[in-house]
Amino acid sequence: MTGTQIRSIEEQNRIIERYYTLQSKFYDATRWAFLFGRRQAIRQLPFPIEAKVNILEVGCGTGYNLKQLARWLPNASITGMDVSPHMIDKANKATAKFWHRVDLLEEPYTYGSRQFNGQMDAILFSYSLTMINPHWQEIIRQAKEDLRPGGLILVVDFHDSRFSWLKAHMGNHHVRMDGHLLPFLKSEFKTMNTEVQPAYGGVWEYFTFMGRKAARE
Repeated sequence: MTGTQIRSIEEQNRIIERYYTLQSKFYDATRWAFLFGRRQAIRQLPFPIEAKVNILEVGCGTGYNLKQLARWLPNASITGMDVSPHMIDKANKATAKFWHRVDLLEEPYTYGSRQFNGQMDAILFSYSLTMINPHWQEIIRQAKEDLRPGGLILVVDFHDSRFSWLKAHMGNHHVRMDGHLLPFLKSEFKTMNTEVQPAYGGVWEYFTFMGRKAARE
């Protein structure tokens, strides 16, 4: 995060919550222009339509992905977490039709928690990990703990840019964009699929990663 040292995850959560107090008002109207690959990433999940699976999205925002997942997998139990009450409110409206299968939690995803305790079949991070600084490694390791053996992590996020001005601009919006996530994800999970794509002719890159937790650790 450019020019800012975050000393605790609690401070980080407060910063993100304040940031989305304003951003939530126009999030869906603007994010389509640069949050690429979300729908395509979800379609990579190798679950049959009838699968009774447990899926968690960390940083669910306005519920865009939760709604897609609920439509695509009608027997799935889906949980969305976000620290912003404004985002949770929008996600609640977006998923109201699926209230019996979508559970929303207004709380941070915390390292060391036993809340999900190896029960998740898949965990999704969609443009959220690059905003978790400097505790992103702990959060990825927590996801590993929360997945069942053989469970899947799915990440779509910003990757990198060759332009320092863009990195500085994104840093001002609490986004770290320097290619730091993908190598660590590959070291923690067995890679099932990964791809780096250019945005706007290569002004920046975004990536998707799907990895599997080992059947035995």
